[in-house]
Formats: sequence, C-alpha cells, structure tokens
Amino acid sequence: MQPTSLAPLPADRHIMRRDEVEQKTGFKRSHIYNLMKAGQFPQCRRIGTRAVGWDSMEIEQWVHDRLSMRD
Repeated sequence: MQPTSLAPLPADRHIMRRDEVEQKTGFKRSHIYNLMKAGQFPQCRRIGTRAVGWDSMEIEQWVHDRLSMRD
C-alpha cells in the first residue's frame, strides 16, 4: 500500500466559528442556516460535541464568488 501524501494547506486556513462567519458575510445565524439548508452556503462541520465550524477557505471562496457576480 502506497503512503498518501497530503497537499500542504495554506497557512491562513482555519476553522471559522459562527461569529467569525457572521462578521465575514454580514449575515446572522438564522440566515446562514437557511442558506445552508437551501444548498447555497458552505456546510458547517462538527468540531466537538456541541460545536461546529466552517472551513475558512470555503467561506472565502463563497464571498469571492458573490462579489465577482456583481462585476
């Protein structure tokens, strides 16, 4: 069996908690969860028993895509 090599992750990639996602997008909790349910926003991931977070790269890409739609 061949060992798998993992691609290096960008240094600024991190788990974003909800307050940081709200600040980055300008949306509040209920709107974020409504967009997730509709498949229009990156899904959160369970990071603990009662904690979830979002991949910062997915959120950054989502924001970038929305801003580039305006151009």
